[in-house]
Amino acid sequence: MTIDVNNESGRTVDERALLDVARHALNRLRIHPLSELSLIVVDAEAMEQLHLRWMDLPGPTDVMSFPMDELRPPSRDDEDPPEGLLGDIVLCPEVAERQGAEAPTGHSMDEELQLLTVHGLLHLLGYDHEEPAERAEMFGLQSAIVDGWRAEYGLEGPSPAPTAS
Repeated sequence: MTIDVNNESGRTVDERALLDVARHALNRLRIHPLSELSLIVVDAEAMEQLHLRWMDLPGPTDVMSFPMDELRPPSRDDEDPPEGLLGDIVLCPEVAERQGAEAPTGHSMDEELQLLTVHGLLHLLGYDHEEPAERAEMFGLQSAIVDGWRAEYGLEGPSPAPTAS
């Protein structure tokens, strides 16, 4: 599995944790081991430009996903996963820091970025949260993945409550 992290934000982020949580999620979802993913960390100004260009919405957002090969997790255990380019996940630590601080449980910027990495990855794999049933499925899977990763790495407590929308 090739996962590249490019931090263009000027902020210090736990890149190792982002790689680890992404790899954990990809393994859990049975994505082909030769698939490729790119994580890009940008400042608020760059994220605002992307948000306006691609979503026609003002202001920076927390995470954006840009799928490439529209890969999907295998639907059955005996099904072989397809190989390909997953795409890009763009993260904004400034927004993540604010969201983490405002969350009911309160958590760090890095914890929020880990959550957002999984959130963005699920979007790359076709998950969405527009409808209540989709939201329940996506956010349930997101929490299960992050909780599993935290347990595997000996981190205390459950994952932060989802704040991505």
